[in-house]
Amino acid sequence: MKLLCYIAIMALVTYAVRAVPFVLFRKRITSRFVQDFLYYVPYAVLSAMTIPAVLYATDHMLSAAVGAVIAVVLAFFGRGLLTVALSACGAALAAELVMLYLL
Repeated sequence: MKLLCYIAIMALVTYAVRAVPFVLFRKRITSRFVQDFLYYVPYAVLSAMTIPAVLYATDHMLSAAVGAVIAVVLAFFGRGLLTVALSACGAALAAELVMLYLL
């Protein structure tokens, strides 16, 4: 029974978060500042969730940073998502193995 209450509460909260902006803002937003702010919110939230997860994905932050740098460099040069992901994982693994045997 408690589980159903938890699910119902989370459903209401999720619905409220999505419905309140439609109820409060019936007119089109004309403020350039608010439009720019809302445009960048998804990118900021995604970055705030992704970057800590990337840096704490391995035992050492240094090996995770190596993988992240490789991913950024390859993405900058236009490589595909699969190439970037596999190369970043491989670089993080290689850095982790090097630190394991050298340190």
